[in-house]
Amino acid sequence: MNLVSSLEKIKGVGPKVAQQFADAGLLTVGDLINFLPRAHEDYSAVTRIIDIAPGKRTIKAKCEKITTRPVRRGLRITTATLADDSGKLQAVWFNQPYRETQLKSGEEFFFSGEFEFNYNRYQLTNPSAERVSDMPVQTDRVLPIYRSIKGLKTPLVRKILAELKPLITMLPESLPEDIIKSEKLLSRSQAILAMHFPKTVEDIEKARERLAFEELFELLLASQLNRQENSKLEGWHIPFNQPVVKNFVEKLPFKLTNAQRLAVWEIIQDFERKVPMNRLLQGDVGAGKTVVAGIGALQAAHGGFQTALMAPTEILATQHAETLLKLLSPFNIRVGLLTGSVKGVARRNLYEAIKTGEVDVVIGTHALIQETVHFHKLGFVVIDEQHRFGVSQRQELLKKSDFMPHMLAMTATPIPRSLALTVYGELDISILNELPKGRLPITTKIWSPNSRAQLYTLIDEQIKAGRQAYVICTLIDNNSDNELKSVQNEYKKLQNSIFKHRRIGLLHGKMKSDEKDAVMSRFASGELDILVSTTVVEVGVDVPNATVMLIEDADRFGLSQLHQLRGRVGRSIHQSYCYLVTSTSDKPSVRLKEIEKSNDGFYLAEVDLKLRGPGEIYGRAQHGALNLQIATLADTRLIARVKNEAKLFVESGQNLLKYKQLATNVQHYQRLTTLN
Repeated sequence: MNLVSSLEKIKGVGPKVAQQFADAGLLTVGDLINFLPRAHEDYSAVTRIIDIAPGKRTIKAKCEKITTRPVRRGLRITTATLADDSGKLQAVWFNQPYRETQLKSGEEFFFSGEFEFNYNRYQLTNPSAERVSDMPVQTDRVLPIYRSIKGLKTPLVRKILAELKPLITMLPESLPEDIIKSEKLLSRSQAILAMHFPKTVEDIEKARERLAFEELFELLLASQLNRQENSKLEGWHIPFNQPVVKNFVEKLPFKLTNAQRLAVWEIIQDFERKVPMNRLLQGDVGAGKTVVAGIGALQAAHGGFQTALMAPTEILATQHAETLLKLLSPFNIRVGLLTGSVKGVARRNLYEAIKTGEVDVVIGTHALIQETVHFHKLGFVVIDEQHRFGVSQRQELLKKSDFMPHMLAMTATPIPRSLALTVYGELDISILNELPKGRLPITTKIWSPNSRAQLYTLIDEQIKAGRQAYVICTLIDNNSDNELKSVQNEYKKLQNSIFKHRRIGLLHGKMKSDEKDAVMSRFASGELDILVSTTVVEVGVDVPNATVMLIEDADRFGLSQLHQLRGRVGRSIHQSYCYLVTSTSDKPSVRLKEIEKSNDGFYLAEVDLKLRGPGEIYGRAQHGALNLQIATLADTRLIARVKNEAKLFVESGQNLLKYKQLATNVQHYQRLTTLN
């Protein structure tokens, strides 16, 4: 038997059990060995009920009585009375009705969970439950808990893995020997063995360190190799035209922040090098990324090169085009906009102007990467909200040039330092962490749904003063399975009763592009007082007169998204407000309290990474391909250690192909993260 053998080769796995594993995506012996536990429960210290105190506790008890009741739509509570020979206590589970069937047998179970004061009494909250009879015969009581994919049960996984113990002890090493020694890591086989069959909690910690190190090493090595390959590429040389840039900056209707000046200078220096620029410009919402890109485009145009700026939505592309037209046309820089709305003769004429070089700066959506678009001399590529585009889409745009063009990726989602070191490790990074002068911090406040009347009065006062407001909902249509606010219902309610004396617009993702643009234009021009919308306004929509952002069911959003939405207001000299209305009148979450107290997107990004992982920041599709089971991208200490080893590995010129599994995973990450 080896790692690619079918699971049916294992003793105890017949066709029925093999199908259960296959449904969970586990087909081979290697798949099962690498299916690591999601958690471990320590049953080694059992407390008698009479001696129980608040904290994480394990008891050995029988269930005397159990009931499940619906509390509100979408929430069911299961309550049980547990008893041992010293006393009784109550346990409660949220949305786990299957516990009733599991515990009615009258058998003895180990229950492990948080014993805390909740709902006016002390109780065990959401404890795990393990049949005493299912426990392994050995005395070790630290047990792995596996993800229940498609109903796959933990006891079955444990039982089948026990048959693979001899094979696990012979697993080949996947990290260079000198790294294992210098970092004092377990071998791969020791680590996998300790994850599936731990003897102590310390075993698990050492195993997790080794496996997290390996996962991060693959990611960081890919990033180092990409950087090394990028340094061998040849790009366009765009000389610094100091008088032109100086004249442009002096004539701006506002003063650049120091952060903007530094970012511009970094771009200008990159343009002069032979190696193509590969830079990420990350700036908090409203920090002025477009003007930085605009100065780069001006410099490129004066060097005889074209600029392409690709944005994820038509609304955002149009806004960039309007901003850059205003900034660049007084300096004879010709700006064009290519989106799905540009049709017929106008589209053909624009294609021709791009091909002949009559247009210096082309702003567009995915329309820019179509085969029909040919550039005269593309020297500078700007990709806005780059995490919203796939790797292949970014590459398609870069291929439009004979030489590798200079590339600037922009994001308004601040990226935590640890993510910048790993996923974005091959990029040079410029940070805009200052807001333009005269901007007031946005006042953010959490509201209970019971206080809406008071909230609507505050909004009406802002509209009376000539301002505008956004109302954001999570859903487009009403959904009977939950009580979240739908944008359709909210629009009708506000239009027909609360704000019937105001002009209200509706915006959501199912509308056609021209309908969305028409509503947005009416809001931007002040024809509408309130815009009821889904999160389609999250990125880039710029209406300086809007001073109120009301977010319904705010507890259902991630921090980065809430911060993005909040950034749609506070874009002028007027005081702005962000109101976070929770879906229930329960105590607000840690996440909401964090955004209420801070306007700093970089701080919030770090908090979000700790609370939710990298999905939202990195882009969900790409995050899914990161394959991180153990490592957390918030662990900056481990990342620093790994980065140093990856750098030494590359500099020493070691042959990666000596380590087959490592090479495969590194190549996967090179394709995933590379921007060239």
